[in-house]
Amino acid sequence: MLNSKQRAQLRAEANGLDPIFQIGKEGVTDSVIAQIEDTFNTRELFKVKVHLETSPETPKEIASKISEATKCDVVQVVGGTIVLFRINLMLRQRAAEKKKRAKEKAEKEAIKRRTERKKKKYGVQ
Repeated sequence: MLNSKQRAQLRAEANGLDPIFQIGKEGVTDSVIAQIEDTFNTRELFKVKVHLETSPETPKEIASKISEATKCDVVQVVGGTIVLFRINLMLRQRAAEKKKRAKEKAEKEAIKRRTERKKKKYGVQ
């Protein structure tokens, strides 16, 4: 369950995202749920677009069904757009490892630059 600060931060992050799925006249089907589950393997936050004219249910009802089926949090429902979030620990671990490798690489490059400057300064080759 998200608190209001987390929800606000996620809404801000989702602001620039485009919807990945569209839900139309058939509503929420097993295949839609399966696709959403697959998407949670690669993303934590994404949007779903509901076609208001053809959808058999309201976006809030659809968001509720998806949330129950996938155990995700509904960040917001605005018009026909639903923003969904679910923590993915594997993605976060990969991101942390990538960040750590980038930091180590930057440190090595900084050391290399310092030693080159010292060599230049003292005329060592």
